[in-house]
This record gives sequence, structure tokens and C-alpha cells, in this order.
Amino acid sequence: MKSGLRGKLKFTERLGFRLAFLLSVALLPLGLIALVQTWRMAEDAERAAETALLQRTANAAAGERAMIESALGASEALSQALLETADDDAACSQILTDYVSRSPIYAFAGLVPTDGRMTCSSSGDPFDMSAAPTFRAFLASPEPMVTAASAGQVTGEPVLIVSHPVTRDGVLLGMLALSIRHTTLELLRTRRGRENGVNIVLLNSAGEPIFVENHRLAEVAQVLPTARDALSLLRAGDAIFRSRDGVGETRVFAVQDLVPGLVHVVGSWPPEQAQLGRDLIAPATLLFPLTMWLTSLIVAYAAVDRLVIRHVRELRGQMRRFALGRRDTPPEVLKDAPAEIADVSQTFHNLARILIRDEAELEASLEEKTVLLKEIHHRVKNNLQLIASIMNMQIRQVQEPGARRVLKSVQDRVASLATIHRNLYQAETLSAVQADQLLGDIVNQMTAMSVAPGSNLHIETDFAPVTLYPDQAVPVSLLATEALTNAVKYATPPSCGGQRWIRLSLRDEKDGTATLEIVNSQGSPMPERTEGDPQGIGSKLINAFASQLESTAEIVSENGEYALRVRFEIGGILPAGAPPASRS
Repeated sequence: MKSGLRGKLKFTERLGFRLAFLLSVALLPLGLIALVQTWRMAEDAERAAETALLQRTANAAAGERAMIESALGASEALSQALLETADDDAACSQILTDYVSRSPIYAFAGLVPTDGRMTCSSSGDPFDMSAAPTFRAFLASPEPMVTAASAGQVTGEPVLIVSHPVTRDGVLLGMLALSIRHTTLELLRTRRGRENGVNIVLLNSAGEPIFVENHRLAEVAQVLPTARDALSLLRAGDAIFRSRDGVGETRVFAVQDLVPGLVHVVGSWPPEQAQLGRDLIAPATLLFPLTMWLTSLIVAYAAVDRLVIRHVRELRGQMRRFALGRRDTPPEVLKDAPAEIADVSQTFHNLARILIRDEAELEASLEEKTVLLKEIHHRVKNNLQLIASIMNMQIRQVQEPGARRVLKSVQDRVASLATIHRNLYQAETLSAVQADQLLGDIVNQMTAMSVAPGSNLHIETDFAPVTLYPDQAVPVSLLATEALTNAVKYATPPSCGGQRWIRLSLRDEKDGTATLEIVNSQGSPMPERTEGDPQGIGSKLINAFASQLESTAEIVSENGEYALRVRFEIGGILPAGAPPASRS
């Protein structure tokens, strides 16, 4: 499993991958610095955008703020002016009537005593304000406040009410109230211009809505965020957040203190107009450093590839082609390579040039030696054939049968040696001999020379294509010659009758050994040899040749057959030009 995993991860061993990894690690600090800097820039930009949005929200409610602040100042001034006429209802009402008539933004002005019965007002009519929500809130906390009413008790229309306490010598006399029509506030915003899709809500310090743009006060829930109530918005101070409004739309809300301690403004902005990048901070923060890191990595890798990797790749290709045998010309020296790589390329060029020259000299020398060796084998074969011919002439002149048999035996041996040398100089390589071809030639030659026509002898051969070293081929050939000579001499017809026969075979045992077997027919058992009986020269030669093959001759005589078997080790097929292995 480890080797399989290593094979899958083999690409990690490449120079390009390792350089890319090291460059990535080297550029990682720069990427982290860029990430931090980009994050800080994004945060600064976000804070600037939030500040700008708060400022835009404040600017959108600037008219309302100015009007409320003006009403607060006017109520404070009137509360001081009414102290001298607080007990004179007619004079008090006249002052308020004159003031309202001169200031068209106010719909009503009135002084409400602590008992709630208002007798001093700009309308001149008495009113019971004891049950009014504004008056009851004022009594609970007698200080300046801003409230609103969907239907004013005096005017009967939506108004914004600015209240201020009236005191004399620290004693609370009542509340001075100034009413501003909502239509006046709407008209003010219409003249100034409105932001597209922007809703403005004004809340007092108690979290009660006092003005809603484009909506009635009862519809304020459609404009405010659903995730937070009014008081939590006021406690958050100046804040910006995303939420859904009462109709389910996602909006950006900006909350700001409009009139300190009295009025807060909540701006509801469409996301596309808010110009905030909060959702883009994380992607932008990662994208910019990642782009810088990838760009730096690509540039650095391209530089390393151009300066190093491509030259190493080309040098590797030259070495691989040279190792595979493409050695016609020395590889070219790399051009435009750095000095170190160019020096390696020059060294390889010189080494390849020397190797090509030395190999050419070795091949020429080997070719010369091969030609000479083949010539030697050819001349030895000719000389042996000449000796065999001379011996044949001598045999024809000798009349004594025993001498003729001896000379004939020697002639067969000489002819076998000549056949070995003929096969050696005709072979493609001088370091190996094909045993099947060699033994086939020997059998054919001996059959032609030793077996007379009409001798009623059948010879059968089965030789496996075994490759032998020359020092194996000689004893194998001579052993086969002696064994065949004996088989021809002692083969008799089978006891059941029929033609006498000889069977020669060479088997490849597939375990690095081969078995040479010569079997002949035997009509009657041969007499057993005793220890004192002398061994014939043929048997001695067979044992000697078997000993040269580091084996022994096994003789079996049974079932009408006489068999000689020799099992010996064989060498493998050697490449052309390779020297034979040394043998003990």
C-alpha cells in the first residue's frame, strides 16, 4: 500500500513541484502581510463608509433637527416671557397667538398648568389636557421633551409636540407646548429633496415614534427593523446594521442621536445605496493577497523554469537519449544556460564525446578480433577436415579390420571437432553455440560416414534449442560422437523382431540444466561387467567428457533398451560480443 501511495505521489519528487512548494513557503510571509494590510484597509474603508452613511442619515434629517431645535429654543424663550402674564389668561393667549401667527411652522401653542386645565393658548379657547398622553408624560418627568400625536387634541391632525417646563422661583407652574404639523415636516422634506428608497424615522428618548417619512405614525412598524425594538436601538447609540423591515425587505439601518438626549433618527437604506462593503470584506481581503501570492509564485516559477528547470529538463533528455544508445554525435552544449548548468552540459558533452570515441575503437577492435577468431575456427576446421581426409585415405590402404576400426573411430572424433569449429565460425556470436544445430550436423555427418546403405538402422533425433558455451559444446559434441559410435556398434534388432534403432535427444529441463540421452535397441541383454574387466576407450572417453561437464554418465539397460544419460548445467544465451563466463 505504501508503494502504491508513493507511486501516486511520485509527482512530488519532481524538481518543478519542489521549487513551487519552496517558493510558496518563501512567499507565504508576503501573502500574510498583504492579507493583514488588506484586512486593515477593508476595515478602514468600512468604517469610513459607515461614518459616511451616518452623516448621510443625519443630513437626511437635518431639516427636522433644525425645526425641533428651533421649537425647543422658542418654547424656552416663551416660557420666560409668559411668567409675567401667567395669571392673565387674555394677555397670555395674546402673546401665544401673536407668536404662532408670525411663525407659520407652528400649528398651536399653549400653556398647560399643573392641573391640566389649559386657559392660555394660541386659539384662546380653554381645553382640559389632564388626560392627554403628552401632559401625563410631562408630569412624570417635568423636563423638555418631544412627542407626537396622530390627532392633536386641539388641531385634530398629526402633529409633533415640543414641550418645555415653566417654572417660577423653582416652582413648576406648568408646561408650554408647541405643535408642528406633520404636513409641514413633509413639505420641508419635499422642498429639500428626498433620497430614493430611503425612509427616515424620528424617535424620542422614550423610543416613541414622532415622525415617519411617507408613512403615518401608526405604520412605523413597517419601517423599523423587526429584529430589534425601539429602546434597544436607542441604547446602541450610533450604529449600522442589516436587518429586515416590517414588510420583509433587507435594509441597512443607521441609528444616530439627532437632538442629544431628546430625538434619535433611524435611517432605513436600500443595500445598493448604503455603499457598504461588509459582505465583500472577507472575499476582497482574501482575493487580493491570493492574487498577489499567485502572481508572485507564477512569476518566480517562470523565472526559475526559464533559468534552471528547462535546462535541467533538456540535459536530462540528452542523457536519457545517450543512455538508450543514440550516440551518433555528442549532445550539444546548452545555450543561454546559467554558468553552472552550462559547465555541467559541457562536461557531459566532453564525456559523451570520449565515450563515443572509445566505443568506436572498442567496436573496431572487437570486429577485428571477431574476424580473426572466425578465421582461426575456419582454418582449424579446414585442418581437421584435412586430417580426417588423410585418415580416410589411410583407412582405405589398411587391410587389418581392427586397425581400420581404430582409425575410423579417430576419424569420427576429428570430424566432430571439425563440425564444432565450423558451427563456431558460422554462428552470429562466437561466445555461444546452438546445440540443436551442432548435434544435428554431427549426427548427419556420422550417419553418412559410418552407416552403410541397407544396414537396416533407423536413427531418430530430438534436440531442444539449447545455447551452449564453447567449452561446453566440445565435450557435449565428443560425448555424443562416442555414444553414437557405440550405439551404432551395439544396436541390435528388438527381441520381438523389427528394425534396430537409435534415438538421440537433448532436453531443456527448464531449471538451468539439460539432459543428453542416447538410446539404442537391444535384442538381448549385454553381459554384465565385473570389476576386473578393463574399460574400453569409448567408455573412458564418455566418462571423461561427462566429467568435463561436471556430471556423470548414467547407463540403464532394461526393457530391450540401452540408454546413456548425462545431465549437466547450461549457460544462458549471451548477448553478441559478450565474453563467456569463466568456468571451473
